[in-house]
Amino acid sequence: MRPYTLKQLQTFMEVARQRSVSKAAERLFVTQPAVSMQIRQLEEAFGVPLIEPVGRNIGLTHAGEAFLTHAIAAMGQLKDLEALMAEHVGLKKGRIDLAVVSTAKYFIPMLLVRFGKLCQGIDVQLKIDNRENILGLLARNEADLVVMGRAPANLDCEATPFATNPLAIVAAPDHALVRRKNLPFSVLGEHRFVVREEGSGTRAAMERLFAEHNTPLSVVMEMPSNETIKQAVMAGMGLSFLSMRTVRHELASGHIALVDIEGMPMMGNWYVTHLSHKKLSPAARAFKEFLIEQGGGLMDSWS
Repeated sequence: MRPYTLKQLQTFMEVARQRSVSKAAERLFVTQPAVSMQIRQLEEAFGVPLIEPVGRNIGLTHAGEAFLTHAIAAMGQLKDLEALMAEHVGLKKGRIDLAVVSTAKYFIPMLLVRFGKLCQGIDVQLKIDNRENILGLLARNEADLVVMGRAPANLDCEATPFATNPLAIVAAPDHALVRRKNLPFSVLGEHRFVVREEGSGTRAAMERLFAEHNTPLSVVMEMPSNETIKQAVMAGMGLSFLSMRTVRHELASGHIALVDIEGMPMMGNWYVTHLSHKKLSPAARAFKEFLIEQGGGLMDSWS
């Protein structure tokens, strides 16, 4: 068998995803030379180039494309092997690869602390990103469980709701709409919005909502962070559409206000999701059951 390591495979897969050595290094928390060395050793082990420069980015060679397909499948099988072996250990120890959309970062730490008190010795590896990238992790079987605000439509997944996700229109406290009550949705077409980036689940939900009401959406700026959007709203840059789970402190302190729109807030759900064929380890099963049985109640009492 050729001499290569799992670390080299993981490094190659990250370079392939990012199409950049520097971006892959940032995601892996290592230096660029370390990434380049891992790729070079992998290429030497197989005797073929796997990547090549494409302008300022990195592209995959034909061999690299084929290698990536089989590497993804192999890593998925290895995760299934880990889950199988974990059954012989039970809940004394274990590892969960958990991926959550960025809006979930406002409550996931609290839930992980509560779960940790119930099941000690379980190591949770947490990844936070927008919906599009999280779906990629799920499709490639790189996450045991995913927490997101809408079940995937194009993947064979098991998605179970465990908590509500109210979404609403928010504004600076001195905005003219804040003083008015039970407004028709159409009034929002007259105002500018600060929105999440393309690929965000919140952005997609917002665009669907405006389309359903035949109301134009005027975007003044898009931002990849709920925190930055909240600051922009407070500064008077525009309105926004956010999960109420993300603005509980600002609403309580009066720094942000809800806009009273007829039929709002829009009520969604938070889902714990995994591939249907995924063999969950005892640790992952325990966390999924914890979310379903206790997650919603804990989030409601906490917020």
